[in-house]
Amino acid sequence: MISLIDTEGDTIAPYLPSIEYLNFASCNLTELPAALRYLDTITDLDLSNNQIKGAIPSWVWENWKDQLNTLDLSHNMFTTLEKSPSLVHTTNLAFLDLSSNRLEGTIPIPVTGSEVVVLDYSNNSFSSIVSNFGRYLTNGFYINLSKNKLSGHIPASVCSLNKLDIMDLSYNYFDGPVPSCLVERGNLTLLKLRENRLHGVLPKNIGEGCKLQTIDLNGNRIEGTLPTSLENCQDLEFLDVGNNHIVGSFPSWLGTLPNLRVLVLRSNQLNGTIRDLHSVSKSNISFTSLQIIDLSTNHFSGYLHSELFEGLKSMMNNNNDMGEILEHNYTSTVSKNIYQDTITITYTNFDFILTKIQTTLKVIDFSDNSFHGPIPKSIGRLVSLHGLNVSHNNFTGQIPSQLGNLTRLESMDLSCNHLSGEIPQVLTSLTFLSWLNLSYNNLSGRIPQGNQFFSFPYSSFEGNAGLCGSQVSKQCDNPSSTTPKAIDHQESKSLWQDRLDAILLFTFVGLGFGVGFALAILSRTFHRVEGWICKHFCIHMYV
Repeated sequence: MISLIDTEGDTIAPYLPSIEYLNFASCNLTELPAALRYLDTITDLDLSNNQIKGAIPSWVWENWKDQLNTLDLSHNMFTTLEKSPSLVHTTNLAFLDLSSNRLEGTIPIPVTGSEVVVLDYSNNSFSSIVSNFGRYLTNGFYINLSKNKLSGHIPASVCSLNKLDIMDLSYNYFDGPVPSCLVERGNLTLLKLRENRLHGVLPKNIGEGCKLQTIDLNGNRIEGTLPTSLENCQDLEFLDVGNNHIVGSFPSWLGTLPNLRVLVLRSNQLNGTIRDLHSVSKSNISFTSLQIIDLSTNHFSGYLHSELFEGLKSMMNNNNDMGEILEHNYTSTVSKNIYQDTITITYTNFDFILTKIQTTLKVIDFSDNSFHGPIPKSIGRLVSLHGLNVSHNNFTGQIPSQLGNLTRLESMDLSCNHLSGEIPQVLTSLTFLSWLNLSYNNLSGRIPQGNQFFSFPYSSFEGNAGLCGSQVSKQCDNPSSTTPKAIDHQESKSLWQDRLDAILLFTFVGLGFGVGFALAILSRTFHRVEGWICKHFCIHMYV
């Protein structure tokens, strides 16, 4: 057991050992130990995950400016920096983490001679940064200023950061255009500008040798078309430009990117058909690594031809491995660190933010467009699919029985279309299916009985006048002797809950997506809400 006597005064100095590395992380400290200021040999200090409040004292920079190499004060309750320095002069500081505090004012920029600089100021309330900060951070390698209150244009001096590898400025109030150097130079591995107020068109002259692996521009006001020079980013794995004002047709040329795993184009103004999804198949590359594709809430139209899905080899992979996390490993002079991609997906009709994206998670969302014709049978070949949403379109014909091959499917939404015929009995074999929405179509006949279908409520089937069965008010005439007996309400509720719990346990423990746990809480609460939304917003399709 270590005991620290916190005593003021110079008399303590002769009795302190020559400490270079000190770790007081997660020690329930509520204030900085006064004795620290007398440690004149300290190089690495970790006081993270405590409850230290008040100001970060100026003596931290004054007393240790020549020897301090790493300083981690993250996850505390600091509110300000004493004397509010905009520049902090140090000699060797390479790692500074002030994230997850309550710091306000101007971001302190270290002026240091270190060859590589890692800065994390995320999750604070900083409101400004010196405009020429780039000239002081020429060796900046990792800069995370996300989730603050920064506004105005992204300073042009960011182009001076020649060694920059990862930059995250997301969840701020930056406006103006995306600085061309951040994209066209191609030196970055990760660029995240999510949820700002950026506008204008994207830089178009991306050179060969582009190293970008992640581009996340979701939730801005970006206009124009996607630059075709993105083809030069052959390492690109993650592209999210959702919730902007992007126009043009489907960028089928992205299919030439061999490592592209995540493509999010949701909530833009894209239009036309996507018959070209497989047009690059001649080169044997056609979105072969794609695991998440979100085209929802655009103006796409036309048929979805069966060959469109032939190139999605990753979704046809039926292996049982747990997969890896989409992440970026970066090594500074002081430590090895990990930065993980995040994504917002619509799952069971609600938006979820996934902070860990596993390579085994496979999702297709084509909802809220104007696709018509039959649902392609070839979707049934995507046997590793977990989520399928083609709701709010104009699909006709029957539900393909081939969807019964999607044995890993957890969520399927075909609602608000013009589908007809009977619900295929084979869908009862989808034992992982915890969410089903077939409402507001023209389906008819007996609702299949067995396995998961006992658990699905009225809202999964409402708006289909021709359906009959225990889940809806209309009972079937001349029930088949082979049909399982109807169960009373209480028994159905119990069976539904038992099966759902089993599914969610598998999802949460086995797949690790974080979705299963959320489903357990939300599925019961919002079934009725979903039904109401669909009833009021897609009933016009039948007028």
